[in-house]
Amino acid sequence: MAGQKARARSGQSRNRAAARTTVPAQAGAATRDKGGANGKGSGPGRAGRDRETAGRPQDRNQARGPKPGSGETAAPAIPSGRPVPGRWFQITTLVLSLAGLGVSIYLTVQHYTAATSFLGCPATSTFNCQKVTTSPESIILGIPVAVFGLAFYVFMVAVNNPWAWRSRLPAIYWARLGSIVLGIVFVLYLIYTELFTIGAICVDCTSVHIITFLLFCLLIFNASLGSGATTGSGTTAKRAR
Repeated sequence: MAGQKARARSGQSRNRAAARTTVPAQAGAATRDKGGANGKGSGPGRAGRDRETAGRPQDRNQARGPKPGSGETAAPAIPSGRPVPGRWFQITTLVLSLAGLGVSIYLTVQHYTAATSFLGCPATSTFNCQKVTTSPESIILGIPVAVFGLAFYVFMVAVNNPWAWRSRLPAIYWARLGSIVLGIVFVLYLIYTELFTIGAICVDCTSVHIITFLLFCLLIFNASLGSGATTGSGTTAKRAR
């Protein structure tokens, strides 16, 4: 009898010890299940995953751009280019171009009508517009110099209007700059011809020369400031940020 009682007490002790071991294990499993269900698990693994997620870009697809055929549209590219000159500069160059065009039209008409008198140009030994415009030097390659001036200023009006100044096309910038350089070279040739070959000065022609010189100064000054031509998106991108 004593042995049976001892064995019974030993069995009860083992059952109580197993029960004490099972309850914490079940509680821990329940806690882990609850944390997993709520998405708030903890531990070294979870912390590592959080750090990894924080280090990755928010949206890899957005960083790489839209996929072809996905229907997504890319963000508009940042326009690049040099700063556009001020409104006063645009108007000044346009007014000078229109003035040059007007005088060039007048000289072209005077040439083809064989006019003998010119506005503001007295017929003296020093100033004589008729002598200059009817000289052999007034025609180059069979084309009157006045027509060259007319064509030049038609182009200058086109590239010096506000729309052309706001354009980001490098072709417009370089055509404008190249034309005014050629124009001033041609003006220097004409001045040399008047002074040393013809021996007379055309006042109306000189007014065109002065206008061309003023345009040359303005456009070269503008180019030295770095305005009007494409230079890349770095500066504009910094402004956008």
